[in-house]
Amino acid sequence: MFCMHCGREITDSSSFCSACGGRQQQRTSRKQLLLSATDKKIAGVCGGIAEYLDVDPTMVRLIWVALSVVPGGFVGGAIAYLLAWIIIPKAPALAPIATGTATTQPSQ
Repeated sequence: MFCMHCGREITDSSSFCSACGGRQQQRTSRKQLLLSATDKKIAGVCGGIAEYLDVDPTMVRLIWVALSVVPGGFVGGAIAYLLAWIIIPKAPALAPIATGTATTQPSQ
């Protein structure tokens, strides 16, 4: 790794350059809880939670339903789902992939 300020080589685990003292950017990216853009049944809440926790979305849905079916929990589960839908930001939409097979018909 090279220092972003002076260009000298430093170790990969360094937070500061030993030559110039410049602070290095951290390479770790922070996970963010987002509504799923690809795996959603209603709003993407369970899919987003599954992506955040790196688990199967079906398991998250089953656990959510099981906790919501507890006597008196259905209303609480539905309200929690609606609040999560409102509070959790949407994931950016994926751009469609162009296939390149579109052809134009000659006009007559």
